[in-house]
Order: sequence, then C-alpha cells, then structure tokens
Amino acid sequence: MTKEEVLSKIAEDGVVAVIRMTDTAKLAKVIEAVRAGGVKCIEITMTVPGAVEIIRSLSSSMPADVLIGAGTVTSPDMAEQVIAAGARFVVSPVLNLEVIALCRKHGIACMPGCYTPTEIFTAWNAGADVVKVFPATSLGPKYFKDLSGPFPKIRLMPTGGVSVDNAGEWIAAGAVAVGIGTDLLNKQLIDQERYAELTARAAAMYANVMNAKKGLAS
Repeated sequence: MTKEEVLSKIAEDGVVAVIRMTDTAKLAKVIEAVRAGGVKCIEITMTVPGAVEIIRSLSSSMPADVLIGAGTVTSPDMAEQVIAAGARFVVSPVLNLEVIALCRKHGIACMPGCYTPTEIFTAWNAGADVVKVFPATSLGPKYFKDLSGPFPKIRLMPTGGVSVDNAGEWIAAGAVAVGIGTDLLNKQLIDQERYAELTARAAAMYANVMNAKKGLAS
C-alpha cells in the first residue's frame, strides 16, 4: 500500500484507535472487536511492552483492510525501527523535524504532534502528511474551525479529548480523522473480555464520524 493509499484510508475511515494496552495477550481480540465496528486504523504506541515486535507480528497477520501504525515515536531511531517492522504510518506526540524527514525518505505517512498554529504550520511545511493536534482536550472542536481559516489545506487530527459521542463534532469542525484511546478502548470491557461491547462502541463512533462526513458533503 502506498503512502497516498494509507492517507486515503485514514481520511475515508476517519478514526485511528490508539492502543496503549499492557496486556498484549488480548491485543488481537481487541483489534478484531473494533474492526468489526468499522475502526480499522490501529496505532500501537511505543509505550506498549515489546511494541516493535508487536507491530511486526500484526503487520504480517492482520487482514488486508487493517492498517497498523506506530505511535509515541519521538526519535529518528525509533521511527527507523517501526518502519522496518512494517508500520504504515508514524505518529508522534511532539514535533521532531528529523522524524518527518525520515518518514518522507521511506515514503511513510507521518503525523507529528503539535499544539500551536506556529508548530502546525512548521510541521506542514516540513512535509507532515497529517498534523496531530495534541493534547486537544482543552482546545475543543472550535479550535479546528478557527484553524481552517488560515490553514484550509492542512490535514488535522485531534488526539486527547475525543470520545465516542463527540467524534463527529471534530470531523464537522474540519478534522480529517480523530485519534481515540481510552474512551473507545474501555479498560473494564477489555479486562472482562466483553468484546461485543467494544464492537458496539466502535460502531457507534464510526457512525458518528460517517454522519459528520455526510453532513459536510451535503
């Protein structure tokens, strides 16, 4: 899959599930549960024990419609490792120009973390494919509407502050996709292996995102 195809799928699906689980034995079941609900872009953070090997294993074993990417990538060396392991996109909580350059070199979609308009503009000019606005918790969807005036072409994705219920609001405000962890991947549901309920949450979120996209298109 080319970088353009990866970006197209992320924009089409509109949701990136951010997985920070420590119980890796349940990871495949969690991914399958949210996939059944329509969420097929999966970000494995580098805070997960053995993240690189998990990415390597998932990249070769997941169905073709599942995109496996790496999150919390903070250095070029880390980016090299996850790209070699098969990550189709690289997400960072910070703006590291060397990571962007490395991803561009390998033709891998890069999503650096930014907060201010200056950081966002710097990341985009450096070649970021999507700018992750993080933490978006205190900013809210209106921040995205405000940014769309001066930056109409910059693809933005909020992480932090995104919930199953409000995901559509971010899309309606201009986000190309949303990144979501805790509210979608409910720890209690995972601990109790209530995977059908995870699927239901993913389906509800996906529906909210799709409805927002339809609203923008009409």
